[in-house]
Amino acid sequence: MDFLFSHLNIPKSATIEDLTNNLKKYCTESDIETVRLAYDFAATAHSGQFRKSGEPYIIHPLIAAFILSQIQAEPNIIIATLMHDVPEDTSVTLEEIEKNFGPDIANMINGITKLGKLKYRGMERYIENLRKLFVAMAEDIRVMIIKFADRIHNLSTLDSLPEKKRQRIALESMEIYAPIANRLGMGEFKSLLEDLSFKHLEPKEYTRVKKMREEKVAETNIYLKKIMDKLQTESTNAEVSFVNIHGREKSLYSLYKKLIRKNWDINNVYDIVAVRIIVKDVGDCYTTLGIIHRLWPPLKGRIKDYIAQPKPNGYQCLHTTVFCDDGKIVEFQIRTKAMHEEAEYGATVGHWNYDKSGHGQSKKDYNWAKELAKMQKEILNNLKDLEEMKVDFFRNHIFVFTPKGDVIDLPEDATPIDFAYHIHTEVGNKCNGAKINDQMVSLDSVLKSGDVVDIITDKNRKGPSQDWLKFVKTHAAKSHIKSALNTSKISWIKDLFDKKSS
Repeated sequence: MDFLFSHLNIPKSATIEDLTNNLKKYCTESDIETVRLAYDFAATAHSGQFRKSGEPYIIHPLIAAFILSQIQAEPNIIIATLMHDVPEDTSVTLEEIEKNFGPDIANMINGITKLGKLKYRGMERYIENLRKLFVAMAEDIRVMIIKFADRIHNLSTLDSLPEKKRQRIALESMEIYAPIANRLGMGEFKSLLEDLSFKHLEPKEYTRVKKMREEKVAETNIYLKKIMDKLQTESTNAEVSFVNIHGREKSLYSLYKKLIRKNWDINNVYDIVAVRIIVKDVGDCYTTLGIIHRLWPPLKGRIKDYIAQPKPNGYQCLHTTVFCDDGKIVEFQIRTKAMHEEAEYGATVGHWNYDKSGHGQSKKDYNWAKELAKMQKEILNNLKDLEEMKVDFFRNHIFVFTPKGDVIDLPEDATPIDFAYHIHTEVGNKCNGAKINDQMVSLDSVLKSGDVVDIITDKNRKGPSQDWLKFVKTHAAKSHIKSALNTSKISWIKDLFDKKSS
């Protein structure tokens, strides 16, 4: 039985043997041989180049590839990661890479190369770089996966850079990269990006939270081991076998945010170390939940079924918080192995189809990435626009339901008006009232995950209210409201002109 399930390892250094040892767990000999060829190709291209820290440059793509090998990213992603900086930083061309390694790998590297180094050269250039990032992500999600590994290693070596640059890279990672990882369902990457950024953005708070977590974990370890042993015995008696049971520490940044909400009272945070249980199938998930509730009474309102109602990013799991032995409160998370892999590594986990040219396309639906690429063309011109995009795409999201049971994905703090315009422009324009869970509410009410929302329309309503712009959250709602109001003004002026003419 594992107690603490290990996080991704970010080594300070690595060799090609370290990488291939990981690959042997899931790749063919042919794949591994191609990886070795890619490493030799990249090492030769980067020969004589060094990072700011003084180490040979090849260490950077090698460690980025090593990070991805730990989550068993498909071989083409590993190969592209090893060579992702070659066209940008050396005299070797993309054509040479395609000739040696094929079009799929060349296409991924081309996506990375288009992004360049995303250097900050004034707001206008920065916005243009972000546009490229969003378009590249929409064209091939794997480009973003490589960027995550690249960014994670860069964040882990920020100490060799000037403070101002460290702050800028950390802030961008926190506000752009981590939320995208969340939308892609890559929980492990999201946590790493946040924690590595947190260390540089709020060093004092980072140290404080780290110390608090270490003390609480040390205090909890022996107790949770007894709880897990007891649960394991009961599950065996019920003929439910666990694939794995382990304690999972809450990430530092996530703990920091929760401590702020709890007025820094760590005794009111129940999931600093949650017990995570991996089982064979969905039936065993619910059976295990029943066993836990038979052993210990659950806290009211703390049972969450994300299997029946997955989060917008595809996250599935059962959560329950219970009063355990001696009255201590413990959170349990129950999921299948497939759900676990999805929750931790999302877009990297075996979701690829290939066309005749060898180009990979995700089997998962990432329409939001395409919407993001489209939206940047329409509105991304300055910092204010970027803040608006962060609300639509990078904030925490909720999922609410139509009366027919359709799931609607909206940003946190969205209102019935945002919901109405998500359904259809005319539903928004004709909205005259709303019910949440069969209760009439005001149109500026804040929606919560799991709410059933019913929009009441009036076909005689002339259009939206100007006041709605004060509380709607999504770009779509704001855009449709402004458009309808402008149309109404033009119509009013035309009618007035026609009356004067007659």
